[in-house]
Parts: sequence; structure tokens; C-alpha cells
Amino acid sequence: MKHDVISKLQDLTALSWDERAVTTGTGGVFLKARASTSRGDIYYKLSNYDRYRGIFGHESANEIIASRLLDLLGIDHIPYRLVHALVRVDGVEHETWLSESRDYRRPDERRTSLDTFYDLNAAEREAPLDFCIAQGWAHEIQAMMAFDYLIMNRDRHGANIEIVYRGGRPCLAPLFDHGLSFVCLCGDRQDDVRAFDAMKDDPVNNFIGTRHLEENLRFLPQGLFGPLDLESHRDRVFRNLGDVLSAAHVGKIWEIIMLRWEYLVELGIVGEGDESR
Repeated sequence: MKHDVISKLQDLTALSWDERAVTTGTGGVFLKARASTSRGDIYYKLSNYDRYRGIFGHESANEIIASRLLDLLGIDHIPYRLVHALVRVDGVEHETWLSESRDYRRPDERRTSLDTFYDLNAAEREAPLDFCIAQGWAHEIQAMMAFDYLIMNRDRHGANIEIVYRGGRPCLAPLFDHGLSFVCLCGDRQDDVRAFDAMKDDPVNNFIGTRHLEENLRFLPQGLFGPLDLESHRDRVFRNLGDVLSAAHVGKIWEIIMLRWEYLVELGIVGEGDESR
């Protein structure tokens, strides 16, 4: 998305934050809102929230960074925008940064979560990964698994992957919801951010493969991604985020991306040679 950071303060106090998704390990909830327009629904999501601390964390900024990386990798996804906004939650106004996205569906399309689709259609004892490969979605699922490793995504559960019916045929929907990634559990604690292990492999909430991002790499083929000089795109990845993220956050997020990218290259999952994108 060309203009994916809206720095001018937007008055979004009319939004109703009535959807509350409880998160694991963050001590709060992610609040969501929706607005209907002539061009379709617009979805909004705040970073973490509780009544005591208000809105905190940087999950909304993580969505933008992930969206830009997905563009670079050529992976189909829902574009996000980062919006500087005034919102009202539980009767209190907050100035914050939130993420915004649009419905990817056409008017005649319906969708369901992958875990529901799997429960209805998988053979007995068929693993979710094997099921997706049998559906013809091997490349899309493998690219998702590699990407989740790259950003340390902790929350790719079965409802965070969707199936959309196009022409009556089930297809994988564009990727979405990447906020619980990078140093999301560190909040604003600068010392914790700097000390964070960029290669740690704690258990995550995966629906496909195993609960360890690094272990999932064994399911991926050689040359999944073409050659890409990712390091040269640093400015693009963090463009216009200087007012949103601290220098410590930017430095650690880039360390995570580059160390993990180099490991994908070492394993042959990323091809070596001249940049192809």
C-alpha cells in the first residue's frame, strides 16, 4: 500500500470496540472495531489494552512491518495501514496508533476458518499440513510457515488462516493478522527489548506443523523464495515509523529479520544469487 502510514491525527471516537480477543502472555486484550462503507467493511485493531494501562504495545506497527515484508516476498496478503487516531474505549479517550485493513472478499464470496474447514473435510488422522498439501495449497502454506519463522509470529492458530469460496471452490485467503510477532511481549521496556534473543524458539500457537517455528522449517523445500537482498530494503521496511517505534525496537526487529533471513539462506529455503524481485 503506497500510503500505509497516516500520521495526521484522525478522529475515530465514534467506533465501537465491541470485539475483544484475549491474548496469551500479554495481560490484556486486542480490541477490534468495524465500519461499513460503500466500498465494503473496514476493520480496525488496537494494540494491547487493559483498563489500568490503557492502550499499550506495538502490535499495530508490527502489522505494517509484516505487510511490507510480505510485499517484498511476493506473498498474497491483506494490506494494512497504520493510523494515528483518537479513539474512545470504556468511556475514555486515547491517542494511539492502530491498524486498518479492508475486507478482501467480493460481495458474492463467503469464508470460513481453516480449522473449521479442516474439521469438516479432513480424513481421519490426517495432519493439517498434509490436508493443505492435498488441497493444492502447498506453496502458499509453506511460504506462510517460512514467513512466520522470519517475523517470530506466535499466533497462527486455525482461525487466523481463512478459506474463501470463489466460484464455489475453496481457496486459501490472503494472509492476515501478524501483530503478535517480533518483540511484542517486551512492551516499552527498552532493556528487555535490547536483551531479547532474536533466534529464540519458544512454543507458539500454530495450527499447521509443530508448535516451534524453527522445527517447521524442516517441512519446507529448497528454493522456496528466490534470491532477495533483504538488507538493502531496511529503509522501506521502517519508512515513516520513527514516531511509532523506539530506536531499540527498530534495531531489535531488524536484527530478528536479518538473522532469521540469513538462516533461511543457509538452509537453502532462500535461493542465493542476484535479486529477483
